[in-house]
Amino acid sequence: MGEERHLPLFETTRAKAKGKGPVQFSFYWFVTQASRWSRVYRHTFKDRLSERYENVLPGVDIFVCTADPIIEPPMMVMNTVLSVMAYNYPPEKLSVYLSDDGGSQLTFYALLEAAEFAKHWIPYGKKYSVEPRSPAAYFVTTASDADDSQSQDQYQAIVLCCENTAVEVQ
Repeated sequence: MGEERHLPLFETTRAKAKGKGPVQFSFYWFVTQASRWSRVYRHTFKDRLSERYENVLPGVDIFVCTADPIIEPPMMVMNTVLSVMAYNYPPEKLSVYLSDDGGSQLTFYALLEAAEFAKHWIPYGKKYSVEPRSPAAYFVTTASDADDSQSQDQYQAIVLCCENTAVEVQ
Protein backbone atom coordinates (compact mmCIF):
# COMPACT_ATOMS: atom_id res chain seq x y z
CA MET A 1 0.00 0.00 0.00
CA GLY A 2 1.02 3.46 -0.59
CA GLU A 3 1.89 6.20 1.77
CA GLU A 4 -1.07 8.32 2.83
CA ARG A 5 -0.48 12.01 3.25
CA HIS A 6 -2.72 14.15 5.36
CA LEU A 7 -3.11 17.81 4.71
CA PRO A 8 -2.67 20.07 7.74
CA LEU A 9 -5.80 21.50 9.29
CA PHE A 10 -4.21 24.86 10.01
CA GLU A 11 -0.97 26.70 9.44
CA THR A 12 1.08 28.45 12.11
CA THR A 13 3.14 31.47 11.17
CA ARG A 14 4.73 34.27 13.18
CA ALA A 15 2.67 37.41 13.45
CA LYS A 16 4.38 40.53 12.23
CA ALA A 17 3.72 43.87 13.84
CA LYS A 18 2.30 46.24 11.32
CA GLY A 19 3.30 49.80 11.93
CA LYS A 20 3.89 51.36 15.33
CA GLY A 21 0.73 50.02 16.99
CA PRO A 22 2.25 47.96 19.81
CA VAL A 23 4.70 50.72 20.72
CA GLN A 24 1.98 53.36 20.74
CA PHE A 25 -0.32 51.13 22.78
CA SER A 26 2.44 50.49 25.33
CA PHE A 27 3.11 54.22 25.67
CA TYR A 28 -0.62 54.93 26.01
CA TRP A 29 -0.96 52.24 28.68
CA PHE A 30 1.91 53.64 30.80
CA VAL A 31 0.56 57.18 30.56
CA THR A 32 -2.97 56.21 31.55
CA GLN A 33 -1.77 53.99 34.41
CA ALA A 34 0.24 56.83 35.89
CA SER A 35 -2.89 58.99 36.02
CA ARG A 36 -4.77 56.23 37.87
CA TRP A 37 -2.22 55.93 40.65
CA SER A 38 -3.12 57.62 43.89
CA ARG A 39 -0.92 57.61 46.93
CA VAL A 40 -2.47 56.53 50.18
CA TYR A 41 -0.87 57.18 53.53
CA ARG A 42 -2.15 55.13 56.44
CA HIS A 43 -1.50 55.94 60.07
CA THR A 44 -2.29 53.61 62.94
CA PHE A 45 -3.92 55.14 65.99
CA LYS A 46 -2.82 52.70 68.68
CA ASP A 47 -5.06 54.19 71.35
CA ARG A 48 -8.14 53.71 69.18
CA LEU A 49 -7.10 50.15 68.35
CA SER A 50 -6.84 49.21 71.99
CA GLU A 51 -10.21 50.82 72.76
CA ARG A 52 -11.98 49.07 69.91
CA TYR A 53 -10.32 45.65 69.99
CA GLU A 54 -9.39 45.24 73.67
CA ASN A 55 -11.68 42.24 74.09
CA VAL A 56 -10.66 40.43 70.91
CA LEU A 57 -6.89 40.69 71.25
CA PRO A 58 -5.27 37.26 71.19
CA GLY A 59 -3.22 35.84 74.01
CA VAL A 60 0.52 36.23 73.47
CA ASP A 61 3.25 33.96 74.85
CA ILE A 62 6.78 35.35 74.85
CA PHE A 63 9.76 33.09 75.51
CA VAL A 64 13.05 34.55 76.71
CA CYS A 65 15.82 31.97 76.40
CA THR A 66 19.14 31.92 78.21
CA ALA A 67 21.77 29.26 78.70
CA ASP A 68 24.83 30.48 80.55
CA PRO A 69 24.89 33.24 83.21
CA ILE A 70 28.52 34.02 82.36
CA ILE A 71 27.91 34.68 78.66
CA GLU A 72 24.48 36.25 79.23
CA PRO A 73 24.59 38.25 82.46
CA PRO A 74 21.47 37.82 84.59
CA MET A 75 20.88 41.59 84.71
CA MET A 76 20.70 41.70 80.91
CA VAL A 77 18.22 38.82 80.89
CA MET A 78 16.16 40.44 83.65
CA ASN A 79 16.06 43.76 81.77
CA THR A 80 14.75 41.86 78.76
CA VAL A 81 12.06 40.16 80.85
CA LEU A 82 11.05 43.44 82.49
CA SER A 83 10.84 45.28 79.19
CA VAL A 84 8.63 42.53 77.76
CA MET A 85 6.42 42.59 80.84
CA ALA A 86 5.96 46.35 80.41
CA TYR A 87 4.43 46.02 76.92
CA ASN A 88 1.30 48.04 76.32
CA TYR A 89 -0.84 44.90 76.12
CA PRO A 90 -3.53 43.57 78.45
CA PRO A 91 -1.63 41.79 81.24
CA GLU A 92 -4.12 38.92 81.44
CA LYS A 93 -3.38 38.09 77.78
CA LEU A 94 0.41 38.35 78.01
CA SER A 95 2.53 35.47 79.29
CA VAL A 96 6.30 35.74 79.65
CA TYR A 97 8.40 32.60 80.06
CA LEU A 98 12.08 32.41 80.92
CA SER A 99 13.82 29.30 79.67
CA ASP A 100 17.16 28.66 81.33
CA ASP A 101 18.85 25.75 79.59
CA GLY A 102 21.71 25.78 82.05
CA GLY A 103 19.46 25.65 85.11
CA SER A 104 21.54 28.28 86.88
CA GLN A 105 20.78 29.18 90.49
CA LEU A 106 21.97 32.71 89.75
CA THR A 107 19.39 33.18 86.98
CA PHE A 108 16.66 31.83 89.25
CA TYR A 109 17.64 34.23 92.04
CA ALA A 110 17.83 37.12 89.56
CA LEU A 111 14.32 36.29 88.34
CA LEU A 112 13.01 36.40 91.92
CA GLU A 113 14.61 39.82 92.44
CA ALA A 114 13.26 41.03 89.08
CA ALA A 115 9.76 39.95 90.10
CA GLU A 116 10.05 42.12 93.22
CA PHE A 117 11.40 45.05 91.19
CA ALA A 118 8.62 44.62 88.59
CA LYS A 119 6.07 45.49 91.28
CA HIS A 120 7.60 49.00 91.29
CA TRP A 121 8.85 49.32 87.72
CA ILE A 122 5.74 48.39 85.73
CA PRO A 123 3.33 50.80 87.49
CA TYR A 124 5.97 53.56 87.25
CA GLY A 125 6.44 52.86 83.54
CA LYS A 126 2.72 52.90 82.81
CA LYS A 127 2.15 56.06 84.84
CA TYR A 128 4.91 58.08 83.16
CA SER A 129 4.88 56.37 79.71
CA VAL A 130 8.49 55.28 80.06
CA GLU A 131 10.39 54.70 76.80
CA PRO A 132 12.54 52.61 76.45
CA ARG A 133 10.87 50.04 78.67
CA SER A 134 14.07 48.30 79.74
CA PRO A 135 15.19 49.72 83.12
CA ALA A 136 18.89 49.70 82.20
CA ALA A 137 18.31 51.50 78.90
CA TYR A 138 15.93 53.99 80.50
CA PHE A 139 18.30 55.02 83.29
CA VAL A 140 21.25 55.35 80.92
CA THR A 141 19.47 57.48 78.32
CA THR A 142 17.41 59.75 80.54
CA ALA A 143 18.05 61.84 83.56
CA SER A 144 15.20 62.92 85.77
CA ASP A 145 13.09 65.29 83.69
CA ALA A 146 10.41 65.54 86.34
CA ASP A 147 8.97 68.97 86.99
CA ASP A 148 7.20 68.48 90.30
CA SER A 149 8.68 67.15 93.52
CA GLN A 150 6.34 64.13 93.73
CA SER A 151 7.42 62.71 90.38
CA GLN A 152 11.06 63.59 91.22
CA ASP A 153 10.72 61.59 94.45
CA GLN A 154 9.20 58.64 92.57
CA TYR A 155 12.03 58.78 90.03
CA GLN A 156 14.64 58.73 92.80
CA ALA A 157 12.84 55.84 94.53
CA ILE A 158 12.73 53.76 91.34
CA VAL A 159 16.42 54.48 90.65
CA LEU A 160 17.30 53.38 94.17
CA CYS A 161 15.16 50.25 93.85
CA CYS A 162 16.84 49.41 90.53
CA GLU A 163 20.31 49.90 91.99
CA ASN A 164 19.46 47.72 94.99
CA THR A 165 18.18 44.98 92.70
CA ALA A 166 21.31 45.18 90.56
CA VAL A 167 23.57 44.97 93.64
CA GLU A 168 21.68 41.96 95.02
CA VAL A 169 21.83 40.13 91.71
CA GLN A 170 25.50 40.88 91.11
